Amino acid sequence: MIFLKELRVKTNNRLAFIDISGPVSQAVAETGVREGSVLIFIPHTTAAVTLNENADPDVIEDIKEIIRQLVPREGPYRHREGNTAAHMMASLMGSSQRIIIHQGKLLLGTWQGIYLAEFDGPRERRVILQVQGDG
Repeated sequence: MIFLKELRVKTNNRLAFIDISGPVSQAVAETGVREGSVLIFIPHTTAAVTLNENADPDVIEDIKEIIRQLVPREGPYRHREGNTAAHMMASLMGSSQRIIIHQGKLLLGTWQGIYLAEFDGPRERRVILQVQGDG
Protein backbone atom coordinates (compact mmCIF):
# COMPACT_ATOMS: atom_id res chain seq x y z
CA MET A 1 0.00 0.00 0.00
CA ILE A 2 1.12 3.53 -0.72
CA PHE A 3 -0.33 6.59 1.01
CA LEU A 4 0.36 10.26 0.35
CA LYS A 5 -0.14 12.73 3.18
CA GLU A 6 0.65 16.41 3.56
CA LEU A 7 1.56 18.35 6.67
CA ARG A 8 1.61 22.15 6.91
CA VAL A 9 4.11 23.75 9.25
CA LYS A 10 4.24 27.44 10.14
CA THR A 11 7.70 28.81 10.83
CA ASN A 12 8.37 31.90 12.92
CA ASN A 13 11.95 32.87 12.11
CA ARG A 14 14.19 33.33 9.10
CA LEU A 15 16.38 30.41 10.29
CA ALA A 16 14.61 27.73 12.32
CA PHE A 17 14.58 24.00 12.95
CA ILE A 18 11.12 22.67 13.81
CA ASP A 19 10.79 19.18 15.28
CA ILE A 20 8.14 17.45 13.16
CA SER A 21 8.67 13.96 14.62
CA GLY A 22 5.27 13.94 16.34
CA PRO A 23 3.17 14.96 13.32
CA VAL A 24 5.08 12.55 11.05
CA SER A 25 4.58 9.69 13.54
CA GLN A 26 0.88 10.49 13.81
CA ALA A 27 0.46 10.61 10.02
CA VAL A 28 2.21 7.24 9.68
CA ALA A 29 0.00 5.71 12.39
CA GLU A 30 -3.13 6.93 10.57
CA THR A 31 -2.17 4.88 7.50
CA GLY A 32 -2.11 1.59 9.39
CA VAL A 33 1.24 0.63 7.82
CA ARG A 34 3.10 -1.72 10.17
CA GLU A 35 6.22 -2.54 8.10
CA GLY A 36 7.61 -0.25 5.43
CA SER A 37 9.02 3.23 5.14
CA VAL A 38 8.09 6.86 4.94
CA LEU A 39 9.64 9.31 2.52
CA ILE A 40 9.60 12.85 3.90
CA PHE A 41 9.89 15.42 1.11
CA ILE A 42 10.08 19.21 1.32
CA PRO A 43 8.80 20.77 -1.95
CA HIS A 44 10.57 24.09 -1.41
CA THR A 45 13.95 25.42 -2.53
CA THR A 46 14.66 27.36 0.67
CA ALA A 47 13.79 24.70 3.25
CA ALA A 48 15.05 21.20 3.99
CA VAL A 49 14.55 18.15 6.18
CA THR A 50 17.14 16.51 8.41
CA LEU A 51 17.51 14.04 11.26
CA ASN A 52 19.40 14.99 14.38
CA GLU A 53 19.39 14.98 18.16
CA ASN A 54 16.17 16.15 19.76
CA ALA A 55 17.14 15.78 23.43
CA ASP A 56 19.57 18.69 23.80
CA PRO A 57 18.43 21.95 22.12
CA ASP A 58 22.04 23.16 22.07
CA VAL A 59 22.75 20.72 19.23
CA ILE A 60 20.27 22.53 16.98
CA GLU A 61 21.66 25.91 18.04
CA ASP A 62 25.16 24.69 17.14
CA ILE A 63 23.95 23.49 13.74
CA LYS A 64 22.34 26.87 13.07
CA GLU A 65 25.57 28.66 13.99
CA ILE A 66 27.69 26.45 11.72
CA ILE A 67 25.25 26.94 8.84
CA ARG A 68 25.45 30.73 9.31
CA GLN A 69 29.24 30.51 9.17
CA LEU A 70 29.31 28.22 6.12
CA VAL A 71 26.80 30.27 4.12
CA PRO A 72 26.79 33.98 4.97
CA ARG A 73 23.54 35.81 4.30
CA GLU A 74 25.34 38.43 2.21
CA GLY A 75 27.91 37.43 -0.36
CA PRO A 76 29.00 37.79 -3.96
CA TYR A 77 25.80 36.06 -5.09
CA ARG A 78 24.36 36.37 -8.60
CA HIS A 79 20.80 35.59 -7.50
CA ARG A 80 19.64 38.96 -6.14
CA GLU A 81 16.33 38.23 -4.42
CA GLY A 82 17.74 38.39 -0.90
CA ASN A 83 17.43 34.68 -0.22
CA THR A 84 20.40 33.18 -2.05
CA ALA A 85 21.92 31.93 1.20
CA ALA A 86 18.64 30.12 1.94
CA HIS A 87 18.86 28.29 -1.39
CA MET A 88 22.46 27.25 -0.67
CA MET A 89 21.61 26.07 2.86
CA ALA A 90 18.67 24.00 1.59
CA SER A 91 20.87 22.39 -1.07
CA LEU A 92 23.49 21.47 1.51
CA MET A 93 20.94 19.87 3.84
CA GLY A 94 18.66 18.17 1.31
CA SER A 95 14.97 17.97 0.52
CA SER A 96 14.16 14.42 1.61
CA GLN A 97 14.72 11.68 4.18
CA ARG A 98 13.50 8.08 4.23
CA ILE A 99 12.76 6.41 7.57
CA ILE A 100 11.96 2.76 8.21
CA ILE A 101 8.60 1.88 9.77
CA HIS A 102 8.76 -1.20 12.01
CA GLN A 103 5.80 -2.52 14.00
CA GLY A 104 3.85 0.62 13.09
CA LYS A 105 6.44 3.04 14.47
CA LEU A 106 9.23 5.15 13.02
CA LEU A 107 12.56 3.41 13.52
CA LEU A 108 14.54 6.36 14.87
CA GLY A 109 17.54 6.31 17.15
CA THR A 110 17.03 7.03 20.85
CA TRP A 111 17.89 10.71 20.50
CA GLN A 112 16.88 11.27 16.87
CA GLY A 113 14.23 13.70 15.75
CA ILE A 114 12.96 14.80 12.35
CA TYR A 115 13.45 18.49 11.67
CA LEU A 116 12.03 20.83 9.08
CA ALA A 117 14.87 23.26 8.44
CA GLU A 118 13.62 26.74 7.55
CA PHE A 119 16.09 29.08 5.86
CA ASP A 120 13.80 31.82 4.48
CA GLY A 121 11.04 32.27 7.03
CA PRO A 122 8.72 33.00 8.47
CA ARG A 123 6.44 31.04 6.15
CA GLU A 124 4.00 28.18 5.97
CA ARG A 125 5.76 25.10 4.61
CA ARG A 126 4.43 21.90 3.09
CA VAL A 127 5.84 18.54 4.14
CA ILE A 128 4.88 15.68 1.84
CA LEU A 129 4.87 12.15 3.26
CA GLN A 130 4.80 9.05 1.09
CA VAL A 131 4.13 6.06 3.33
CA GLN A 132 4.74 2.63 1.80
CA GLY A 133 4.33 -0.79 3.30
CA ASP A 134 2.07 -3.49 4.63
CA GLY A 135 -0.61 -3.28 7.29
